[in-house]
Amino acid sequence: MTNTRLQKSAGLVVVAASVLLLSACGATGPDAPTRNIKQVSDGVETNSGSIAVRDIVVVAQPDGSAALVGTFINEGATPDALTGITVNGVAATLSAASFPLLQNKPVIFSGDSSNASGTVASLSAQPGDRVPVIVTFKNAARATLSAIIRAKADYFANVGSGKLVAPASPTPSASK
Repeated sequence: MTNTRLQKSAGLVVVAASVLLLSACGATGPDAPTRNIKQVSDGVETNSGSIAVRDIVVVAQPDGSAALVGTFINEGATPDALTGITVNGVAATLSAASFPLLQNKPVIFSGDSSNASGTVASLSAQPGDRVPVIVTFKNAARATLSAIIRAKADYFANVGSGKLVAPASPTPSASK
């Protein structure tokens, strides 16, 4: 009877080890499958202190200029401001000199809920290329990303109407 119990236990150990090996759950280290997940959207992301920089994309326009797409969210309680964006070494023309970054009040470039816009007069790059994007803030450290350039087609067909959107006015605080 002990022999049968030993055989069953050995069988369970083999099955458990097989499941771990086949599902890669047992893999660890720098080559683990879960560490090698690829970017699933075009937009790139980073953080600068409490400011989240999300889904940054540059959309090439037919005239050689480019439009900015992306969202900036201050997740901290201390206010900050987005003061500039440079794409491929060219300063973007923004719809305001700076954009207040208040806690959880996003600044959105392009799209149906945009409250900011920015263009780059001369891109000097093609769709599919990656270009450096540098974002500067009043207080937070600058953020540097490598953003992809997309053509003004498909999902991005309506990006870059040519007019700059006036930023939404921040709501004054209730405290006195």
